[in-house]
Amino acid sequence: MAKKRITKAERERVDKILSLLDEYYTTEYKCYLNHETPWQLLIATILSAQCTDERVNLVTKDLFKKYTTLEDFAGAELKELEKDIHSTGFYHNKAKNIIECAKTLVTEYGGEVPKEIDKLTKLAGVGRKTANVIRGNIYHEPSIVVDTHVKRISGKLGFTKAEDPEKIEFELMDLLPRDHWILYNLQIIAHGRSICTARNPKCTECFLYDLCKWKGKG
Repeated sequence: MAKKRITKAERERVDKILSLLDEYYTTEYKCYLNHETPWQLLIATILSAQCTDERVNLVTKDLFKKYTTLEDFAGAELKELEKDIHSTGFYHNKAKNIIECAKTLVTEYGGEVPKEIDKLTKLAGVGRKTANVIRGNIYHEPSIVVDTHVKRISGKLGFTKAEDPEKIEFELMDLLPRDHWILYNLQIIAHGRSICTARNPKCTECFLYDLCKWKGKG
C-alpha cells in the first residue's frame, strides 16, 4: 500500500490535533477493560464486540471468579458460558469463540498469549482490532486499534475517508507518529464518550472544532 503524501499544512494540523488531545486527555496509558492477565484481556476484548466496556467489566467481574484459568474456559460447557455472558450480546458466537480460543492457547501456546499479529488473528474470535488491543496493552507494541470511536471521529477530522477498518488502520499508521498510535485510540475513546458522541456531538464545546473538517455537518 503506497504511503499517502501529506502537505506541510496538513502535518501541522495533525500535530496540533495530537497536541490538544495530549493536553486534554493526557498521555497516560489506560486500558478500559479490567483484567489481571493477558488472557483475561483477550477474553474481555472478544466480549467487547458490539458491547460497551462498562457492560463487559460488569460481566467479567463475576466471570473471572468462576473461570479462574484458561483451562477452565477451554473446558467450559457452551450453554453455561452463553448464560454467563448473555448480556454482552452475540453470546452464542462469543462463547463458542472463547472456548475455541482458550483451547488453542492451552494446546498450542502453553497458555501464553502470542504477540505476533498473524498468530493472534488465527485465534477464534480475534480480528485485527482485538489483536492490536493485546499488542498495545500487553506487549507495548505500537498499534492502532480501529474501534467505532476511532472510525467515526477519524473520518470527521479528515484523517481518513475509508470505511474498512483495516484500511483506516494503515492510513492512520501513515499519518500519526508511532508514539501516538496507542495513545490516539485511548484519547479518541475519551473524546467520543465525552464530547464527540455519536448521536449528539457537542461541537460547541469541542476543543478541536476549529481543526475539524466536519464541524457539525449533518
